[in-house]
Amino acid sequence: MLNLILLQNAAAANGAAQGSQWSFWIMMILIFVVFYFFMIRPQTKKQKELQKQRDAMKKGDKVVTAGGIYGIIKESQETTFIIEIAKDITIKVDKGSVYIAAEDAQAAPKEGENR
Repeated sequence: MLNLILLQNAAAANGAAQGSQWSFWIMMILIFVVFYFFMIRPQTKKQKELQKQRDAMKKGDKVVTAGGIYGIIKESQETTFIIEIAKDITIKVDKGSVYIAAEDAQAAPKEGENR
């Protein structure tokens, strides 16, 4: 009789351990899904949009470098821009550190929007 009670208790403990193992994996998957939709996905969308903006930049666009230098694009190369920051003063800047100037960004229509 005592052996039967011990076997039942052992089986119940084993079933509880199986249930907690499944709940652990479900919680880990849910945490990953939340991180993906609230952190990873928006960041990748933002990076793609920024890359589209940089690809669309052309000669004559007003830009700001990551260091805060304002200028106008004079020449676009494969990985760099030549930017004029003052009359007859140009600098060569990596495309990854150039952003469209704030006043131009506000004036430009957003995607799907008409002027």
